[in-house]
Amino acid sequence: MGTVPEAYYTFVMEYAPYVYVVPPGTPDQQWGRAAFAAAFAIEFLYEAYYAPQFENRKTNIYNKIVGLADWILTQQCMNTAKKAYGGFKSTENSTYYYAIDACRVIPALLKAYELTGDADYLEAAKLAGSIFLKTMQDQQPYGGFARAVDDNDNWLLQLDVECLYGLMGLRMLAEKYDVANASLYQNMMGKAVGFLRQGFEGLWLWFDPADGKWHRVGLTENEIYDDCFAYALIGLYDYEGWSPSCQKVYGLINSVQASNKHPAYNPTVCWAGYIDVISRFPACDYYDAVTAGILWRIRRNHDKPSYAFSMQIIDKHQSDFMFWGVKQADYSPVEDKWAMATVCWLARLFLNYEEPITRFTQVVKAYGETVMLYPVVGVGENLSHGEGLKIQAIATPARGEEVLLEPGYVLNDYITLYTFAPLRRHDMVRRKGVDYEVLAVQPFDWKGETAYFRASCRRLAG
Repeated sequence: MGTVPEAYYTFVMEYAPYVYVVPPGTPDQQWGRAAFAAAFAIEFLYEAYYAPQFENRKTNIYNKIVGLADWILTQQCMNTAKKAYGGFKSTENSTYYYAIDACRVIPALLKAYELTGDADYLEAAKLAGSIFLKTMQDQQPYGGFARAVDDNDNWLLQLDVECLYGLMGLRMLAEKYDVANASLYQNMMGKAVGFLRQGFEGLWLWFDPADGKWHRVGLTENEIYDDCFAYALIGLYDYEGWSPSCQKVYGLINSVQASNKHPAYNPTVCWAGYIDVISRFPACDYYDAVTAGILWRIRRNHDKPSYAFSMQIIDKHQSDFMFWGVKQADYSPVEDKWAMATVCWLARLFLNYEEPITRFTQVVKAYGETVMLYPVVGVGENLSHGEGLKIQAIATPARGEEVLLEPGYVLNDYITLYTFAPLRRHDMVRRKGVDYEVLAVQPFDWKGETAYFRASCRRLAG
């Protein structure tokens, strides 16, 4: 197992279930505390409890999990006369109960029950699944889950693709924690997937029964929120594995590349907060840091170069990535707020991280060399590069048949690099004191997964 930064652990222990904290330690009272923040904290701490790194802090972790789970119970609607019965307030000061919050809370309560044996947590999870989410599904005829209902039974009937995340909790209930009602949960999951898959594969965010259409955001509805699709991805992945649907959506989003407006963007680090899925460019200049954590399991199993490269960046900028959003060019925070969800998910990435071992990584470790990668952050007349990062590469002289010589250059000015790190066009690589610009990159796949990259590079003049 990997090692969690001490600052991440301390942050969770001190501030969960607050959604945001303003450095150096002021909880954001506007958002306050939220069930989803408590849930994500429980999931991280549950894993930390069994990790060798925290062997001497088990009692503190156990007590924190109990405190968080007990607090979550105070946020659950227990009025049987209300449509929100079994749901959880979106924040402590809200009057709305969102389906996605129940989706997030159920797995956490079940893990708290697994650890403590407290049946109250199990009953709360069962109530959220078999009653509240069932109500949200039955309120409309389509098969997803209505977005939310408030204290007065007023509905938000939009059906969010993000609620595919709820498959994890429902599956846990069906297969282990409430087997007596397995058919109920299986039917709910089948209906949800049967309807939401269309929107998921089409990169739509929600369906609105009011107009019978799928929707995104932005003036022309071309944009998506990246985290919604990250949550949906891991929910569906948990339900059906690396299915064609999961492969399609991950591939579509993870292949969106930098643009002239946002040249520093690299999807392998994590995904942009807004992504234009029609023009296929990032629609903002910052990363939504939480996605690097949400996607860790998918990347570890199916996209190891992104998994390793993302970890290398985040490990180098641990304090920066505690903020909910970081600029693509220099990883500086978008807003002065540490985010509980972000820290919890990235803590799980750190805790579970294992350096990928493949045939190529073994070869490059044995026969390669260390070079410095300087990611491109400005293009055209403003060509510029960010801070350096050490990577391993195998370098070979370029062959004449592979190179179209440009005026003023000779064949010796070109090299070919083979790397595990996902290089991009216009990146700069420094090898043995000589700087090269990456001209083109070609990925090579093995058994359906990218194994390495071949980059054509030209010496930078002057």
